[in-house]
Parts: sequence; structure tokens; C-alpha cells
Amino acid sequence: MMTRFQNLNHFAQTKTVKLASRIGCTALACLFSLHVDAATLIKNVRVFDGEKMLSPRQVLIDQGKILDTNFKGSITPAMTIVDGSGRSLLPGLIDAHVHAYQDQDLPLLFGVTTQIDMFTAVPLMREMNKRMAEGKNKQNPDLISAGVLATAPGGHGTEYGMEVETLTKPEQAQAWVDKRIAEGSHFIKIVMEHGGAGYKFNSLDLDTVKALIKASHARKKLAVVHIGTFEDAKAALAAGADGLVHLYVGSSISEAQSKEIIGLAKKNGSFVIPTFSVLESMAGMKSQDVLSDASMTNLLGKTQLIPLNSVYGKQENKAWMTAPNTLTAALHAAKVPVLAGTDAGNTGTQYGISLHHELVSLVNAGLSPSAALQAATSAPAKAFRLKDRGRIANGLKADVMLVDGDPSVDITATRRIVEIWKDGEIVSPLRTEKLAQVAKEKTNKTVAVQIPSDGRISLFSAEKLGSPFGFGWVPSNDAPMGGKSTVQLKVNAVPEFAQNALHIDAVVNPGFAFPWAGVAFFPATQPMQAVDLSAANTLKFKVKGDGKTYTVGFTMQGSFIPVSVPFTAPAEWTEVSLPLSRFKGMDASIVTMLGFNAGPAAGNYAFDIVDVRLVKE
Repeated sequence: MMTRFQNLNHFAQTKTVKLASRIGCTALACLFSLHVDAATLIKNVRVFDGEKMLSPRQVLIDQGKILDTNFKGSITPAMTIVDGSGRSLLPGLIDAHVHAYQDQDLPLLFGVTTQIDMFTAVPLMREMNKRMAEGKNKQNPDLISAGVLATAPGGHGTEYGMEVETLTKPEQAQAWVDKRIAEGSHFIKIVMEHGGAGYKFNSLDLDTVKALIKASHARKKLAVVHIGTFEDAKAALAAGADGLVHLYVGSSISEAQSKEIIGLAKKNGSFVIPTFSVLESMAGMKSQDVLSDASMTNLLGKTQLIPLNSVYGKQENKAWMTAPNTLTAALHAAKVPVLAGTDAGNTGTQYGISLHHELVSLVNAGLSPSAALQAATSAPAKAFRLKDRGRIANGLKADVMLVDGDPSVDITATRRIVEIWKDGEIVSPLRTEKLAQVAKEKTNKTVAVQIPSDGRISLFSAEKLGSPFGFGWVPSNDAPMGGKSTVQLKVNAVPEFAQNALHIDAVVNPGFAFPWAGVAFFPATQPMQAVDLSAANTLKFKVKGDGKTYTVGFTMQGSFIPVSVPFTAPAEWTEVSLPLSRFKGMDASIVTMLGFNAGPAAGNYAFDIVDVRLVKE
């Protein structure tokens, strides 16, 4: 639409603008008068324009754009009219910190039309970049991604099994940054993280961090930094970071420390994303406000509710939120941009819904409701140089959300969603479909499986990869997802166990975002149907192999991504015993698959399994 606007000749533009001034419509709306008849007009609606709430007016949208934020032209019969009385129109929400690797049906349902992704697989990022460029992403949130993050060998980000190109010295910085830009990264994310109680990470040294920031700026890219302590936050800002993508938990912070961070942030023009949702999870605090709101949780399937209803902290420690709350209030008072980001993808969070909790946490930390709304709309758009969104203004993307009430007074009004538009198209059909899907899931009862007394589920023979129940065992790889990994299975006798073992030869190749190859067991009579395995609480198996690390994981109803635990395949037979509690977020009552897999690192793999059992201990 904007292309056609730009191609109109100067005469037509001049005449239309003059006419607009006489009949009371904007030049943009008038230029598209041929299409306005089919436009959507939201009448008598309060408008939060990204900075402040405006008095009731009429807003016209069409062809994916906001045509007129104060329409005063004629209403035609062909227009779709939406009543905005007693309601507020907001820009589509922007979650400024996510890891978008699953459940991407959710964000848009909660009004999150853009996500700033801090670490994802390059193939996924490239696919999203292509869809957005072609205008084919109307039913998903836009994804603005860092792609691969900058970290040290053995550093934070390497523990997830994805291939990550690490750095050890400043001289590598420019080539590393250039490679990320070539892959399609929108900005550069750098990790300064040494770990905490019970876990340690290697971290990039300060000289390498400085070199990465300088290299990013040389290519006119933002450089943002993950930090875990006050000292790292100070060092990152002193090095010239454009933003901090986290704050940190702590029971205290001095006024002098706050002033140090503020001074450095103001000097650089840096922004800060507190990520209260994940910090509260670390402090053992659940997002009870959204968990107790059925209008929100009715959009979450059973497996999608699990991470939101879990926390990292073993016990609640509200004192840990003192430092981030105090510092956020001070940053905001000093006019340092504070952005709303959840770190969704982590325990204690969920895509879309957690941003509504984040808004409440920002208000609790001292921001006004209007400032919190700004932190989720115009502030992240400005910080990440997204000039086409984050505000309600003529010519911008029609990513908008209509809610009952006035969230500039009561921030929880953002949850009373009437309609969402993504690139001008309504989202309500997707919400209706999801509500029905979740309601059906709640009424469906999974069948409890009768597990044999010895618990053995592996009955391998040359004729059949059998099992005492279910569909049985099958080869598994990423080919159905467009991947290029392969796997070969072979049954071998193991006299010392008086049973047959399954040998797995896997070749994991790049091609899918998270490549894999291995073997899968379907416990129901048909693949990917759910059964109840709650009669067991432990998975046992014997393994040997090439000494490499593998994963064993369960998938659950409504999700194709397993919750997994790593194991090593040593040269000699070894028994592995894993309590099901080790599989974080697992619900044994809705299991669809058990898988033993190689990947995601590319390469050749070989391992054997035998005597796979589900037992009660």
C-alpha cells in the first residue's frame, strides 16, 4: 500500500492534500479513498498512542496500515464498524526479551504482535525474516532476533545443546559480528554471566566484550548485554552497551550503586529490560495474578500451563526482588528507558500471557500505568529502531489491540481483550479456535496404561521393535520438519542380558533449527496420542556407545518439543536411572512419546540401548 502511495505523482499528492484540508480527512486516508470503503473504523475509542491516552475518537485502518488516527470523513455502508465506547485502543504489545523456540501460537492471542528474541537457531530466524519481508506473517508475532549470542566456551548459552560459535579473544570480535549480520541477526547479544549458587559459567572477558560492542557499532548494529550481577551491569554499560537485557536478583542495592548505573546508562543513552517475570521465578514467586485469571489461562493448553505454574527458586524469597525493584524505579525516575520484557521460554514464564504480568510488576516497581504501557509499545520500538510500530500513528503497521476499560488507569485492563489486529487482520478467530481446543483438551481423559510388573517396554527382535503396549518403537529424525538428519536401526543380541539391544546409527546434519536423529516409542495405539503413565515414576535403561552425549525426553499432549535430560553413552554397558521428576515440566498423565536422540550438534553418532523400563520406585 505504501508503495502505491509513493508512486503517485506529485500533482495527485498536492491536489489530494488540499482536498483533505477541506473535507476533513488525512492525506493518507484520502489517497486510499478507493479502498476506504472496505476499511475498519473503530468508533468513539480512547487511544493510547504509545506515550499518552487521547480522548475518544475514530481510528481508520485498512490494508495492514493505520490510515487515520482521528477520522472525520464519511462512514460508508461497506466499512466494518467496531464500537470503541468505554474501550481503549493500544499499539500491539512488544515483548522486549523472549526466546522463541516453542508455543508460538500464544503471543498473538494475548496482543503481543512483536517479540524481541535474544537467542534462537539461525534457520528459524531466517525463515521468520523471509516471512516478514514477504508480508506473510499476519497470523504470527513478528520476530526481531539476535540469532546466535556471543559467549565464551562453556559459557551461558552453550548448555542447551545448540551449536554456538564461541569467542576467546578480542581479535575475533569483528569477524564474529559480521558472520551474525550475514546470517540475518537484527542486533548483537553479548553474555557476561559467571553463574550463581550451585552453577558456574565461563564468561567473556571485558576486553572481548568491549571489542564486540565496538564491532557491532562499526556495522551500525545495537549491542545488548546479558548480565547477572551489579558489577557486570556496571562493566557492560561502561563498555558502551546499548542496553541491559536483564537486571539481577538481590536483597539490597545502595543509592550510590543505583546512581552509578544511572550515570553510565544516561551517558550512553542505554536502555534496561528488567525481566521481572523470570527474576521473580528465580525468587520462587509465581505469577499468581495471571494464573488466577481464567480469561487468560483458558488460552493455555495443559503443557503450556506447566512452565507458567513452575518456578526456578526452591522457596519463595521476596527479598531478592528488592534490588531490581529499587533500581527500576530509580532508572525510570532518571528517565532511563525501561522496557517490558519477560524472558519467556524460561520456567515461570509463558509467551504472551507473561507480558501482562510484567506490566503489573513494572507498576509495582514504581512506573505509572501509562509508563508501563509505553515500556511495552513505543519504548521498545524506539530502542530497537522499529520505526513502523509501537505507536498509533498514520502510516504505521495496523498492529493494534482493543481492550475494555482504561489501562492508563488500571494496568490490568490490558487483559480484557476485545479484539487484536495483526497487520490489519483480526486475531479473534485464532482466539476462538484456541479456546475451543483448550476446552476440548480439558474434557478429554487420557487412558491409564497397564505397565508390566517388570516395567520393561523394549521388546526388540529382528522382526519387530515391539513393546507390551502402544504403537511401539520407530526411527525418528528431523526429516518431517524439513531437516536432513538420518538414522539406521539394527537389533543385536546381548547374551549377558538375555535380551536384544537396539543399535542406533545417527547422522545429524544442519537443515532444521534443532536437528535430531534417534528412536521414538509411542505409548498409545496411534502415534502422538496421549496416555497416562502416572503408574511409573522412574525411567531406567542400559546404554553403551561412542562416549558422546545424548538426550532422552518425553513429549506431551499439545507439544512436539520434548522435555529432556542428557545422558552419556560410554564404551561399556551402564545403567541409567532417571526419576521422572528430573524431566522439568513433565506431566506423566498426558505423555505422547519417549525419544532417545542424538543432536543438535552435527556429526555421526552411534549408541545402543537395552532393557528400557518404566517403574515405580
